[in-house]
Amino acid sequence: MIEEYPFQPNPFGDEEIGAEKSLRPACLEEFIGQHRVVENLRIAIEAARARGEVLDHVLLSGLPGLGKTTLAFLIASALEVDIHCASGPSLQRGKDVLGLLTALKRGDVLFIDEIHRISSETEEYLYSAMEDFKVDVVVDRGPDARSFRISIEPFTLAGATTREGLLSAPFRSRFGIVEKLEIYPAQDLLEIIRRSARILGCSVGEKAGRLLAERCRGTPRYANRFLRRIRDVAQFRAGWDSKDRQPLELKETFVSEGLERLGIDENGLDRVDRKILDILFSQDEPVGVKTIAISVGEEERTIEDVYEPYLIQKGMVVKTPRGRRPTFLAYERYRPDKIITS
Repeated sequence: MIEEYPFQPNPFGDEEIGAEKSLRPACLEEFIGQHRVVENLRIAIEAARARGEVLDHVLLSGLPGLGKTTLAFLIASALEVDIHCASGPSLQRGKDVLGLLTALKRGDVLFIDEIHRISSETEEYLYSAMEDFKVDVVVDRGPDARSFRISIEPFTLAGATTREGLLSAPFRSRFGIVEKLEIYPAQDLLEIIRRSARILGCSVGEKAGRLLAERCRGTPRYANRFLRRIRDVAQFRAGWDSKDRQPLELKETFVSEGLERLGIDENGLDRVDRKILDILFSQDEPVGVKTIAISVGEEERTIEDVYEPYLIQKGMVVKTPRGRRPTFLAYERYRPDKIITS
């Protein structure tokens, strides 16, 4: 039984807050993992710079937290240009993107997160902007309507999406560079954890680091979030403060306790994952995503984008035309009493 204790607010001051912001790599060379994607981007960037041309438009797809946004910023850094950011849901009218496009200088990167959620009207604006670097603007309506063509500077559109299939075929075909980010293996995550620990003023051993790497859903975002909470546990247990000269050591026992407090079990599943499995176990037939979302109190999009992919990759859930159902492995790990043996 773990005794309860209060998690302390950040005790290190503004300096440590700045350190947390620096967990993201500053250049492509510092980016750990996704070796094929990073190498392809590096080659494309160097070739475009050598020709004096603007980099082709880039589409990055993959699950949340794999580094799509980070790569977009690193692309701009490698090109030595400015990056302008927007979110797909905020670009619902074509004119919403017009101000962004006209503010771009030659070679700048326009980054749109969740690009699959932009409206069809915005897509129409982007078609001509991406190909011809021109935008047609209609003024007034009816008989007085007039159309103006505005030229914009050549630019690179970098789009990030968790659902590449929701992009229309004409829109997707306009991206010259299309890369898909995959789940990180434990070894890459271990390197990320060690790097982040150093930035946060901590040290982590091989066993402790690997224990954390194997339970953070193959995602750097989870690894860094868990690492900060485990640091809180280690600081509390060790009585460490910023006056100590030695870095805070994140021992295996601290990692285990931190993961337990976060609700992460030995299979890497969190509380919501286990709730989803409980719902599936309670039914004798496949369950639809809408029913699952209502039962666990999450949006359908969150279930499909965050929880379901990991459960499928762990071999705990399968999708059928009628819905989701648990696998034999899920029963073996969490409900062995319900396994029927002949």
